[in-house]
Amino acid sequence: MQDLKNIIEAAWTDRSLLKDADTQTAIREVIEHIDKGRLRTAEPTTEGWQVNEWVKKAVVMYFPIQGMKTIEVGPFEFHDKMELKKNYAALGVRVVPHAIARYGAFVAPGVIMMPSYINIGAYVGKGTMVDTWATVGSCAQIGANVHLSGGVGIGGVLEPLQAAPVIIEDDAFIGSRCIVVEGIRVEKEAVLGANVVLTASTKIIDVSGNEPVEYKGYVPSRSVVIPGTYTKTFPAGNYQVPCALIIGKRKESTDKKTSLNDALRDHSVAV
Repeated sequence: MQDLKNIIEAAWTDRSLLKDADTQTAIREVIEHIDKGRLRTAEPTTEGWQVNEWVKKAVVMYFPIQGMKTIEVGPFEFHDKMELKKNYAALGVRVVPHAIARYGAFVAPGVIMMPSYINIGAYVGKGTMVDTWATVGSCAQIGANVHLSGGVGIGGVLEPLQAAPVIIEDDAFIGSRCIVVEGIRVEKEAVLGANVVLTASTKIIDVSGNEPVEYKGYVPSRSVVIPGTYTKTFPAGNYQVPCALIIGKRKESTDKKTSLNDALRDHSVAV
């Protein structure tokens, strides 16, 4: 891996090296490693999540070395630089028409892809459901046994290189039409109700106690979250600005497999 890293770093500094056959081979090898789950653009460590910038560089440089070509899938035709992921039966992945994953995205055994989209550089853990019209952006990291409900938008990120991708940790539930972008991290077993929007600037306010507690950039483990607003003063007056409200925690006594929906219903929140 160190040899690959050295080649990638050199080409990033001197883009003329992208014409070199050895450089192109190294870039394609990195993409193959990502596709098979051997490399990740970001990965958990004992000290938190680590962004692997050199891997992201390889993904960025994969685009210019690829030529456009026509891809035919039965009666359907595409015209793109990226191959589509294949061999789902061997991978142990269920893929419902018209679900699409690009080559260079890792999709673990047991994943179910309803008509949805997974972009290059993404990682989707085992047993996760990517529901209808959900999108998983480039380099996003989705854990095991996650449910991305219908219409969920998980943002992608390639540049800036040091920017963390969106991270959804194990056993989280992301409700219908949620949007999670700009490197937000949703920790293990958290539950987002329908239509929650999380960006880098979104206030995430825990209102379950006597005093509000504010978070930014991440949703704490096991939190149950719904859309909310708070009053902000502008030159033209006071207006309501969107935020996310933590209204409670998933019950320890509830089994993970059933608590995803139950956690929301306990608080009378729409899935």
